[in-house]
Amino acid sequence: MTSRHRSSYESRHLETSLLAGPIFAREWLITPRQLKHYVTRAGYAAALLVLMYTAGVATFGFQRPQNPGEVAAFGKFVFSVFAVVHLLIVSAAALLLGSANVAHEKDRRTLILLLMTDLRNRELVLGKLFAGLLTVFVIILVSLPVFSVLRILGGVSLGQVLWLEMLCLASALVAGSWGSLVAFWRDKTFQTLAISVLGLVLFLGLVEGVAAIFAGSSIGAAAELLNPLRALGKLLDPLSRPDSAVPNVSVWPSVCTLLALSAVLTSVTIARLRVWNPSKSVHESARSGVDGEAKPVRKVHRQVSDEPVAWREICTRAYGRKTVVIKAAYILFAILVGAYLWTVPGDGGLVLGMISREGFAFVALSIIALLLINAQAVTALTTERDGLTLELLLATEITPREFVTGKLEGVLYNTWQVTAVPLAFLIVSTAQGNLSLENAIYVLISFLTLVVFSAMLGLHSGLGHANSRAAIANSLGTMFFLFVGIFICLMLVVEARASLLVQLPAFLVFILGGSIGLMVSLRRTTPSPALLFSALLLPFMTFYALTGFLIGNTLGICCVLVGMYGFTTIAMLVPAVSEFDLALGRSSGPRE
Repeated sequence: MTSRHRSSYESRHLETSLLAGPIFAREWLITPRQLKHYVTRAGYAAALLVLMYTAGVATFGFQRPQNPGEVAAFGKFVFSVFAVVHLLIVSAAALLLGSANVAHEKDRRTLILLLMTDLRNRELVLGKLFAGLLTVFVIILVSLPVFSVLRILGGVSLGQVLWLEMLCLASALVAGSWGSLVAFWRDKTFQTLAISVLGLVLFLGLVEGVAAIFAGSSIGAAAELLNPLRALGKLLDPLSRPDSAVPNVSVWPSVCTLLALSAVLTSVTIARLRVWNPSKSVHESARSGVDGEAKPVRKVHRQVSDEPVAWREICTRAYGRKTVVIKAAYILFAILVGAYLWTVPGDGGLVLGMISREGFAFVALSIIALLLINAQAVTALTTERDGLTLELLLATEITPREFVTGKLEGVLYNTWQVTAVPLAFLIVSTAQGNLSLENAIYVLISFLTLVVFSAMLGLHSGLGHANSRAAIANSLGTMFFLFVGIFICLMLVVEARASLLVQLPAFLVFILGGSIGLMVSLRRTTPSPALLFSALLLPFMTFYALTGFLIGNTLGICCVLVGMYGFTTIAMLVPAVSEFDLALGRSSGPRE
């Protein structure tokens, strides 16, 4: 057998041996050749080790622990923090990559070409799903040795480590399957991202509601199995059940239930693939072209304003009609959260030992709102680029200021309902006396600053990345890791229980890592000194705001957030306007 025939045989054997088909086989072969594959593997393991070092210094300082019991307690605490962060990162990455991998094909008009091949529905759906989740699988495998190191410290068993990885794998498959289903179902990228995020949040809320209503019954027990966070809580505390005399570190019912749910979602996607795709608009355009029937001409045309970009974003349905449904789903989720807080009395304790129930609800709704705003902003640029309409805009007389500010105005206008929901919670909390008027004003100013920052970050990523999938991953990934970093800092600060001067050396390495990551994200295509200054100081100022929140500061936190995040927003806005032509490939010379 010649080398050419042997290579062809091995290639065919690899494709037929994999259940996902040739799409995943291609991704399996080319991914190890990319530099980002090695950076992801080494970077994630290094981040966990840095976090472990930070937690150790914050807990013990630079002194040795006194007895093995302290080491075991430290190992248990670090494992609990790692487990929560690992589950959140894996689930969010699977949701984003599972949906963006398919949305990218639709935006580039290449999904129709895949449908014209002899690929089976199973090969197409599973191939795109597993190809998108390949990075997630790498993260799970890389984390296994790091979690195994914690077993040496004590307080953690090998069974807890293995079941944690199985739970993360099952959660990733569910999140990725849901994101893939929505991506094959919807055409607009913003709709895909928004429905994926809101659908996952509403699903967890529905599961918790059913578990609370039918507590103690088989229905409530079955609903609890669908929530990976509940399973994680049982895994971290094996003696949580009062009737369990022997520690139970197995979460196989939840893992099997989540895997079954992933199989159901994937089966629905496979069955409906060629019903959803191509979309109705493609069939209508093809039918009109065959029949020779011209589309009815609109007799009354609307008057376009002096700023056409802002007019298109505000006065037309540029992102589809389903955006109304997305906003309605977010408002419905907020109503359910408010009803839960109103009907279920609290015990007066603090969530995670840091914040009240009402404050936690406001923070959760605000985070979802900021993610939706960021997704709207980044897809406002990527939709133009993938739809090949950006080149048409570059050929017009639209100035850079009109384009950038028009997009920014459109994002803020289209998401004002999303922004208004946390503000409504803030007003109700102030009226009930849970928050003073002065602190409410500080929270209002800080939240609006973060809203503008999220919108500008999305536009900045859309302008700086020619690849839509990279722009979406960079923008939403920066927002997500910013929130995860804040959560980790809060957990470690509460555990350390020391002054700021004692905590700062312990968090220095962790903060510097955040600065480097933010620097890569913000200055990838725009080497601005202002963005460099923002990337270096923003994590430090955020850490100061967190510690100030825990000791009861108000005005100082507002000033720091508005100053740093406002400055970062301006630092992204100025290059977007001044270097707009260079970023998008249009000559910046004078017109003749």
